[in-house]
Amino acid sequence: MSAEPETPDAGQVADAVSGNWVDRWAPPATRPYLRLSRADRPIGTWLLLLPCWWGVLLAAASTGWRWFDLWIIAGCGLGAVLMRGAGCTWNDITDRHIDGSVARTRSRPIPSGAVSVRQALAWMATQALVAFAILLTFPPTAIWLGVGSLALVCIYPFAKRFTWWPQIFLGLAFNWGALLAWAAHTDALALAPVFLYAAGIAWTIFYDTIYAHQDIEDDALIGVKSTARLFGDASPQILRLFLALTVTLLTVAMIAALIEPASPLQLALAAGGAWAMGWHLAWQLGQLKIDDPATCLRLFRSNRDAGLIPVLFLAAVILL
Repeated sequence: MSAEPETPDAGQVADAVSGNWVDRWAPPATRPYLRLSRADRPIGTWLLLLPCWWGVLLAAASTGWRWFDLWIIAGCGLGAVLMRGAGCTWNDITDRHIDGSVARTRSRPIPSGAVSVRQALAWMATQALVAFAILLTFPPTAIWLGVGSLALVCIYPFAKRFTWWPQIFLGLAFNWGALLAWAAHTDALALAPVFLYAAGIAWTIFYDTIYAHQDIEDDALIGVKSTARLFGDASPQILRLFLALTVTLLTVAMIAALIEPASPLQLALAAGGAWAMGWHLAWQLGQLKIDDPATCLRLFRSNRDAGLIPVLFLAAVILL
């Protein structure tokens, strides 16, 4: 008799990265909680973190680098892991009945029964409290901005129930770090980070519409709204507009921050980062097949690289 094939961990989530560290190395008792925080799907943490790095690096390029900026960069990294985890936990609590009706999400810890709602609430609070402790190391303006972001985090899971544009609410929440990290450097706000924030929102609509095309059939059956359903077959054409808006707003943010203090070379290099990111988004559109979930997921994940491009260009500006 031949041996039965090895069965995967029953708690694995359908859209997790294959061979991720949670499934391979995390202690079994911690896996449901790490999956609840999307530790097995790190792209969301990157997408939350990158606007933070845009903000602190653009502020440093504008007003001068300080050693405290290294802590802002690291603190934002830790905070992104924790607040993305807390936000995803809240999202899964509010969406537990919807997730159970969608093929891609019914394997998540709460609908699958691996974690109870009470356990999820405790895990969410733990992550949020640790993130708050990190936030308290930043200047007052950044602290108040961080507290204010909680309203956006709380509202987002409900957006798909009342608007065709839940991606806007995701963008409002996910790019708040551009404002917060700028304020962590300057203890104030200015026009440049507002443009940076707006650019991030346009980018979020771009990548999350691609992501939402994975679930478009299930969403239609259960009545969940999204820009993927709203745009339909016209998504590639409409996403070109959000690509252009992302690049334009990002370029304006660079100019607003650097037009006075920076040299022409530094200004050109910063703007070049915005346009280089635009080329990456254009490549994504060239590859996009909205009726192919695997392609949509692959392109969505590639936005980590797209968002890192301005980071690298701004780092070069600071070094000049």
